[in-house]
Amino acid sequence: MKGVVVEQTGGPEVLQFRTSQPVPTPQAGQLLVRNNLAGVNYIDTYFRTGLYASPKPEVLGREGAGTVTAVGDGTSGFTVGDRVAWMGTGGYAEYTAVPAAKTVKIPDGVSDEDVLAAFLSGMTVLTLAKETYPVQKGDWVLLHAAAGGAGFLMTQVLKIMGAKVIGTAGGPEKCALVKSLGADVVIDYRSEEGKDWVKLVKEATGGRGVDVVFDSVGKDTWEGSLEAVKRKGTIIWFGNASGPVPPIALPLLSPKCVKIARPQLFGYIETREEFEYYFNELLSLLQSGQLKVKVHKVYPLEQVAQAHIDLEGRKTTGKLLLKP
Repeated sequence: MKGVVVEQTGGPEVLQFRTSQPVPTPQAGQLLVRNNLAGVNYIDTYFRTGLYASPKPEVLGREGAGTVTAVGDGTSGFTVGDRVAWMGTGGYAEYTAVPAAKTVKIPDGVSDEDVLAAFLSGMTVLTLAKETYPVQKGDWVLLHAAAGGAGFLMTQVLKIMGAKVIGTAGGPEKCALVKSLGADVVIDYRSEEGKDWVKLVKEATGGRGVDVVFDSVGKDTWEGSLEAVKRKGTIIWFGNASGPVPPIALPLLSPKCVKIARPQLFGYIETREEFEYYFNELLSLLQSGQLKVKVHKVYPLEQVAQAHIDLEGRKTTGKLLLKP
């Protein structure tokens, strides 16, 4: 089968496209899925560079959508021919052996592209806004990278929940997109005025600061996020697009009694019940039309390195997908 293998950590050049990868055999509790599409997520770059440790060689890719072609021994609930979306590892390939526990059937009338454009990113967004910090109507929320894969969805989810959203993005085109999603205030951090985005956040909130910051940028924004949050506010770091947040001296949190969190999706969807709950929430938003998806581009699998270059170069809005 076709697949992309990473044998050592490094830049996009370590992504090796191959046409002779062995097709995996599903074990007990697994399904073999022929991927129609695979998702590209920022977390893939962390495993590629070694920011997140993982054994090499490996096939990257944390999600996919396709058709079940084989069912492992003792695995129930799925049959050959089912259209499914899955979370796991090994998505940058034609076939993936996936955990049945993290696989769901895609209902008729919903496309693979729409599901995958919202699947991992959308469930991340819902868990952050419902559990890490339960967003309330009227809350002021600062959302960094509001035009990115997760940010595009989160801007919409926050507005559905009744929040007042301040979104940051880079460049007029991305800012216009975030504004079109309903954000109350949009800050272009690349503009001269936007470089002092903390000041603009304070002005927008009457000097008070925001109730919560959702920050997937990390190194470049962490100090400003601490300044922009209100007294007794919350900061949630859930990504490292500019590099990881450095070790923080806890006394920095004391003057404003700030709470910080560093969650990850899989901690919220460990049980089948949790996984299905959040998928059904996401599906409801998609089917009702409340949540719009945006696919930046569908790349042929052999162009995966370019997809990583575009993602890390902040040239994209919405979701990047691969076509095996």
